[in-house]
Amino acid sequence: MQITRSSINTVKGPADWFTGDVYIDAVAAAPAPSRVTANLVHFMPGARTHWHRHPLSQTVFVTEGIGLCRRRGGPVEVIRPGDRVLFEADEEHWHGAAPDRLMVHLAVNEADADHDVVHWLTPVTDEEYAAAPATG
Repeated sequence: MQITRSSINTVKGPADWFTGDVYIDAVAAAPAPSRVTANLVHFMPGARTHWHRHPLSQTVFVTEGIGLCRRRGGPVEVIRPGDRVLFEADEEHWHGAAPDRLMVHLAVNEADADHDVVHWLTPVTDEEYAAAPATG
């Protein structure tokens, strides 16, 4: 057993991965041979990821606020606390906060044999983001 005491450092999400203000707390990165990581990701209102994909899928679990997510070719979906979203392996998608609400989720990922967890693509345009349904 290993206990890590409150040493989580919050880092600002880089602009080449996110639009808007996003903050990341690394929660879990187990030593080899495990390839699982988990991050608590805080999206300020209107903030979102760029389009991206994960070689071995991604699960996000919403802990607070109201968020939006979309897979390539699908509609924008509203996500709320307690919702769990599975993005299939290599499924292009994005996720983030609603325009007027923050959103926090736990993102769980597994690296592939090449140690890749995510492949970042292009930013989500304002038009793509604006296609979201009302979050009321």
